[in-house]
Amino acid sequence: MAREAVGRPALLCISPSFAPETTPTAIRASKLLERLSATWEVTVMTATQAPRPSEHVRVEVVRSRRPRRLLALLARLRLSKLAELFVWPDESIFWVAPAILAARRIVRETRPEAIVVFMMPYSGGLAGVALSRLTGLPLILNLDDSPTCTDMHPHFPTRLHFHLARALEDFYVRRADAVVYVSQTNLDAVASRQPEREREKLHLVRYGAERAEAGHAAQAGRAAAGAPTGADAHADAEAQPSPSERFEIAYVGAMSGWWSLLDAQTPAGPLERLYGAWTRLGRYQLATLDQRTSSPAVIGKAMLDAIAAHPAWAGRIGLSVYGNPYQAALIERALASAGVERVVSVHGPVPHDQVPGILARADLLFITLPKRLDGSPGGRISAKTYEYLATDRPILAAVPAGENWDYLEGKPGVWLLAPDDREAMLQAIVELAAAKLAGRPLRFDRGELQRELSYETRAKQFAAAINAGIARRAR
Repeated sequence: MAREAVGRPALLCISPSFAPETTPTAIRASKLLERLSATWEVTVMTATQAPRPSEHVRVEVVRSRRPRRLLALLARLRLSKLAELFVWPDESIFWVAPAILAARRIVRETRPEAIVVFMMPYSGGLAGVALSRLTGLPLILNLDDSPTCTDMHPHFPTRLHFHLARALEDFYVRRADAVVYVSQTNLDAVASRQPEREREKLHLVRYGAERAEAGHAAQAGRAAAGAPTGADAHADAEAQPSPSERFEIAYVGAMSGWWSLLDAQTPAGPLERLYGAWTRLGRYQLATLDQRTSSPAVIGKAMLDAIAAHPAWAGRIGLSVYGNPYQAALIERALASAGVERVVSVHGPVPHDQVPGILARADLLFITLPKRLDGSPGGRISAKTYEYLATDRPILAAVPAGENWDYLEGKPGVWLLAPDDREAMLQAIVELAAAKLAGRPLRFDRGELQRELSYETRAKQFAAAINAGIARRAR
């Protein structure tokens, strides 16, 4: 039965990544669309297998025609560079044609008022553009991270690929009726190269967050954490102190610096150097990031410094990393190479609905982004920034200059420092651990900020962007 019979306007949403996946795009799309479904009949097309069922959002899975065997063979032969060179703009390009075919059927059934596309990956925007041209429907594109953001994309396979990414982003701006960014820095950079008539299409709608509460959610978060690698792996040999006697630091999200920790300790052999030269061949570098700072190495050593200064804290301070997608053997080697395996434990992916509980249980929330070696400001703002601010816990933010630093500056309970500032980390840990272990943990009232961060607020802002796009097309 056609959905328009319900009497509410309909939306067709294209989001290759969707819940229960835990990518920022999947989380953002699912949270926003759940709330938009209060006033819209929402249909979502996704490539995610076994998407989370919803009473309010219709979800249709469209299978990709991705050549899995060929891509797997290239990976086994260590020839993934060929895919980087010739599969453009990303592997989701193989999903575009099936998505267009399925979407035309859905358009006939639901008669939507607009098409909304959530990216990244970026190929979904091509399906949106094609559908908008075929149907005449307004097109709203949500770019979680700009294709030309140098924090997310510090290098490209070739200079041509960089110019293609820039041209694709400009093409999206021209073809869309509204374009949503999550970063003001990236939005301004894109606006600066657009004609005046295109700039009014650009809207800022940041990530949202749900308030973290203690209690049952915290226990559920612990249950979902999975088997750890690192300090907590020794729990069967060493009695763990109770939560009231322990200072727990939490980081939620994948870190990217594990290989850099190993590379710093193990000199590359001739074959590895040759392979490295092959992977870098033709690469167009826009920014150089210190991936070592996207790891627990610096904060781990700061914790060891704190224990050395306060021996009674041994076994009572630790960092837990949640959301690691890498193999346990790699993590163990990386932690050992940095010498921080006794104070850092690493857990696998965690369902997003368990994250508030994990945050509510922690005494300090840690965020780190790779240091930009040229000192230039970055445009990336991490989704966990908002999730952390939705708590009352202190936040240790080791981030470079740029959007994330600017947004956090002046927020209550935030210790801001450079990603490699071990001494500043030590001072913050000592101050906060001393307060917690003395029975006076620091907490911060962020109630007003949390209302701004809520998905209810973000959904209203996103709806305004959709309506602006619809009105623009009508004009």
